[in-house]
Amino acid sequence: MHDSSTALGTRLALLSPRELEVLGLMAEGRTNLAIGRELVLSGGAVEKHVANIFTKLELRPGPDDHRRVLAVLTYLHEGALRQLPS
Repeated sequence: MHDSSTALGTRLALLSPRELEVLGLMAEGRTNLAIGRELVLSGGAVEKHVANIFTKLELRPGPDDHRRVLAVLTYLHEGALRQLPS
């Protein structure tokens, strides 16, 4: 169970610890192949985690947006919110 009060109810609280690891590596600019090597996961497992991240962050596919970039921006923005004093 995730603590929805974490970081002001952030959507990141919906992600599993492994999904947060994957998203953190995405934020470092890593490819799925590099993420798989780092976390010792198959390419299919990384793709599944990335798809779950998109779903949980409500990032729907569309012609005008790059979901991977939007996910990383969410990670960076909401991570910065956690650094603010309460």
